[in-house]
Amino acid sequence: MTASLSESVNSLSASAGNVGMAELQWCWRCRMMLPMLTDQEWEQIGALLSEMTSHVQSYRERTGATLPEALRRGFEEPALAKYRELTGFEETNVNALWHHRLSGHGPPCRHCGKLLRTAVARRCYECGSDSPLRSDKDE
Repeated sequence: MTASLSESVNSLSASAGNVGMAELQWCWRCRMMLPMLTDQEWEQIGALLSEMTSHVQSYRERTGATLPEALRRGFEEPALAKYRELTGFEETNVNALWHHRLSGHGPPCRHCGKLLRTAVARRCYECGSDSPLRSDKDE
């Protein structure tokens, strides 16, 4: 984790009056440390993403626009703004928000500390560990 990203996110969250619930974790898709949303935060973002999808579909039906044309209309702005408000991080790719949810990942690997890709993963694809989960013997 880079100190500058962590400090930047914490500073922006504090200045926005946010209690900083989002947790900085490695995103294996984005290949960087990012604020991952709690389920409480996800409820807000998820609703905005669903609303965005409805707006895009409605716009296309009304106008006959192609998907790329509809996507240039700014329907993603409310979701991106809420993510920024909650985390202090300036995400520009609305599609990335769909996977920046803590509960959509597994626990941290016991070797490298990065989140496993799924809750049932038996291998960490970041460090290659075949035993990424903590066992009772580790306690």
